[in-house]
Amino acid sequence: MAAESTESKGRKIVVAVDEGAESDQALSWCLKNMAAAGDTIVLLHAQPPRAVYSAMDGTGYLFSSDIIQTMEKYSKEVAEAVIQRAERTCAGLENVKVESRVEKGDPRDVICEAVESVGADVLVLGSHGYGLIKRTFLGSVSNHCAQNVKCPVLIVKNPKPLEQ
Repeated sequence: MAAESTESKGRKIVVAVDEGAESDQALSWCLKNMAAAGDTIVLLHAQPPRAVYSAMDGTGYLFSSDIIQTMEKYSKEVAEAVIQRAERTCAGLENVKVESRVEKGDPRDVICEAVESVGADVLVLGSHGYGLIKRTFLGSVSNHCAQNVKCPVLIVKNPKPLEQ
């Protein structure tokens, strides 16, 4: 029987990032407590799909192509800003590779598909901490991913501020 190498090949850790402080907290926690030499951190931003509008809005006005282009441009700028902020957070890591991906679609589906396509060893997500009512109406990305991906999922909660 051959001896196993003590050198690990490193893990692929997918960290879902968005505009919220919760994803910043999750990324920071991951870098401080999980990331090790040889790992690859995959920063994943799920760009929500553009709302589908009919040719006329409720007031009977047509949406111009300029408005649609402006909405697309804004969405792209938000995605770029999210990734740049996350990459700055990762700056200075030694022996850890950082990759970035922006995918369009429902965040629940995008995250699950990306985890599978990159062969992730673990998925790290922030939690908004919605209660039962909000979660029922808005859905929970972290809950959906925890139920549907085939790798371990780490959900990082923001600590609640102390009441004074």
